[in-house]
Amino acid sequence: MEKMNPVIHFEMPAADKGRMVKFYEKAFGWKMQQLGPEMGDYVVVTTTDTDEHNQSKVPGTINGGFFEKSGDNQYPSVVIAVDDIREGIKKVNAAGGKVIGGHLQNGEPDEIPGVGLYASFIDSEGNRVSMLQPMGM
Repeated sequence: MEKMNPVIHFEMPAADKGRMVKFYEKAFGWKMQQLGPEMGDYVVVTTTDTDEHNQSKVPGTINGGFFEKSGDNQYPSVVIAVDDIREGIKKVNAAGGKVIGGHLQNGEPDEIPGVGLYASFIDSEGNRVSMLQPMGM
């Protein structure tokens, strides 16, 4: 049986990040970390305890993040862990998906410092999804 790739992260858009942070902290007790403009002002969301590699300590739980809501980037999505992102990109394309985003203008996935290699794609149903090759894989 071929190895399955798990969902390890969620992403949701936010039109007003300050309002969004207050909502999720108050409603669910999530912890938020605002990144700077070099990381697209992304907000990292911690929903469960993590280990030294930022991986969830509790099986079946994931953390996430909020990105700037825009015209073509306005729906929640999930991030799937892969062992080799370049191979993952090939598989997505071969299965009928389309790898997207400015991060691939040079043919390479984004490198997220301290996290791993990242690429977004559109699946066969028009959903925006992402892949992450975590550091150390």
